Amino acid sequence: MSKELLTALDVLEKEKGVKQEIVIEALENALVSAYKRNYGQAQNVEVEFDSKKGDIHVYAVKDVVNEVFDSRLEVSLDDALQLNKAYEIGDQIRFEVTPKDFGRIAAQTAKQVIMQRVREEEHNVIYNEYIKYENEIVTGEVERRDNKYIYVNLGKVEAVLSHKDQIDGEEYKSHDKIKVYIYKVENGSKGPQVFVSRSHPDLLRRLFEQEVPEIYNGEVEIVSIAREAGDRAKVAVRSTIDNLDPVGTCVGQRGERVQQIVNELKGENMDIVKWDEDPAKYIANALNPADVIEVRFDDENDHNCVVIVPDDQLSLAIGKRGQNVRLAARLTGYKIDIKSESDMQEENIQEDISLAEEDGNMPEDISIDTEIDENTEE
Repeated sequence: MSKELLTALDVLEKEKGVKQEIVIEALENALVSAYKRNYGQAQNVEVEFDSKKGDIHVYAVKDVVNEVFDSRLEVSLDDALQLNKAYEIGDQIRFEVTPKDFGRIAAQTAKQVIMQRVREEEHNVIYNEYIKYENEIVTGEVERRDNKYIYVNLGKVEAVLSHKDQIDGEEYKSHDKIKVYIYKVENGSKGPQVFVSRSHPDLLRRLFEQEVPEIYNGEVEIVSIAREAGDRAKVAVRSTIDNLDPVGTCVGQRGERVQQIVNELKGENMDIVKWDEDPAKYIANALNPADVIEVRFDDENDHNCVVIVPDDQLSLAIGKRGQNVRLAARLTGYKIDIKSESDMQEENIQEDISLAEEDGNMPEDISIDTEIDENTEE
């Protein structure tokens, strides 16, 4: 066993890169547990592995004391002095207690430790490789699915794509090649676990970096992304250099650049929005394709605003099921209330009337109009 174990340790270090010292330390600790478990011993023991000969020795470690209360843990000073005149109270003495049949147990334990270390090292290699791709896009192959995940083969590891990370309506068939965003890599007890997404907003960011060189080299910056995966997304961009149109750059000639991204995301609509340091202009841009007349901010909360749009633009500004204004709010970080121009005018008239009534200065023309309106209703 000694020669075989030394050979195994040498191969493990050369082929797997696992240092012999690390394996020997783990082996010695495991053998201590194995000795206590198999021989019912509770004393303080140490296991020593001879890395040159491959021999294994078990030692009981006892404290030198005046009076012995537990012979498994203690040895008297008189007995210690018979071994060596230099021993004093508080010293520790090692007595070899290696069982005759301990070689069989040692061989089994060594095999288990080495196999465990090989698995751990393989896990570490995979983890170290894929942690470098965290927050990046990779291409994988759909392998299989169960009730919880779709499993995507990335080469050396099988990544998991959960329901929340999938795009609604997108089908994933075995052997399909798909681009996924790695948002988390964990090294758990069962090995590395890679979590990927198709719905993450940063998947969109990385796709734009791939398709638009000006984003990759920093001439155009993505400021914010709001996305409802599979349906629609808004991307706010700005130029970091003069005389460069960030929106046109991202869209590309005849829309070729943005179309590549839309195709990759199976038809997800894309609004490219120009960021502006003026919040009113930024909000108006974010509500594209609707026209905006005015943006009014709340005096008490400057992150709340009312956006006034032409009457015929109200439904466009709000969007289907409120999607356009919802995405614009998430993109800009503002709470947005949309009002039509006529509704806003009516509110302004009502406010003027209320203020006039409070002051007791009701204008005659307003009183007459109100009276006429009341008579008309009758």
